[in-house]
Amino acid sequence: MAGILFIISAPSGSGKSTLVSELRKQVSGVDFSISWTTRPPRGSEEHGREYYFTSREEFERMRAESMFLEYAEVFGNYYGTARHSLEDARRVGHDLLLDIDVQGAAQVRKSMPEAVSIFVLPPTPKVLRTRLRNRSRAEGVVNESELYRRLSEASKEIENYRDYSYILINDILDRAVAQLEAIVLAERYYRNAEPIVYRSSRVLEVAAACRQSNSRERLKPVLEAFGIDGISGQQQLPFGDDLDDD
Repeated sequence: MAGILFIISAPSGSGKSTLVSELRKQVSGVDFSISWTTRPPRGSEEHGREYYFTSREEFERMRAESMFLEYAEVFGNYYGTARHSLEDARRVGHDLLLDIDVQGAAQVRKSMPEAVSIFVLPPTPKVLRTRLRNRSRAEGVVNESELYRRLSEASKEIENYRDYSYILINDILDRAVAQLEAIVLAERYYRNAEPIVYRSSRVLEVAAACRQSNSRERLKPVLEAFGIDGISGQQQLPFGDDLDDD
């Protein structure tokens, strides 16, 4: 049976890479598409592990030859998903998980509306700033202007949460991992009639609670922290007050 295409998006620093890594340890049959990018490797990143690193010229050649399922320019660098990733996963009946930004996700949803989309949010701007700073320190470079640029961009990305089927708030890692696992298992159950062998009713309940339509109360304080109106989905107020303390 053809696999399911899962899209996961989040502001930089929200912890989605850790969530994806933990999911793949616990759920079999989920392939992960390694994106291509023109940005240089960070820290201990390796070609073919975190990303396929390439030049801007080569990326544009691949784009011209329609080799990408989606692509986007983020912070001055290109990112893209090779079209063959989906073809390879479906050939062996696996699901495919795309870790892509809101631009790329919009492209995929337009061409493949059956895709399951998941948006991951940090609980507060302060938590996001701490995660970004810790990551920068681990990479040996702390650039305050870049950090605040990413924080500002995060609020703009969060405004797109309404476009996603499921919402995860990554405040407690183990809980967020369990929710992501439940979403994958529930979608397999509904789409492919794949049985859930362990606590099936609980898995379906957890997944249902993460649906965007059922997430209003959980989302409200997060959106307010980022200065976003939960009704319009647009940023209303600056969120800098939550960033003053380390």
